[in-house]
Amino acid sequence: MSRIGTLFFMAILGGAALSACQTTPASPPAPTAVKGFVTDTKAFDAFIATKPTAEQFHAAYPDVQLVMPDSITTREFRMNNSRYYPQWDDSGHITGGRFQ
Repeated sequence: MSRIGTLFFMAILGGAALSACQTTPASPPAPTAVKGFVTDTKAFDAFIATKPTAEQFHAAYPDVQLVMPDSITTREFRMNNSRYYPQWDDSGHITGGRFQ
């Protein structure tokens, strides 16, 4: 009887160990907001390559004006990467664009 008890205990212990190892996949960390205008274009291009939504763009770059399709803007020339004209895919994600 002692042998069956030991086997039962080991089975319970093994099951507990396996269930402890199963974790949910970690979600990607939320991007930290970049204050001011875009100066690190390499990091910005990497961010755009993730195909963010407009909300994700505003969260990551709150000081950069994202020109939406229905926005009216002036055409002054800006040299400080403060206004971004995105290209959109059919699902509403930014796939590229340009500063202007």
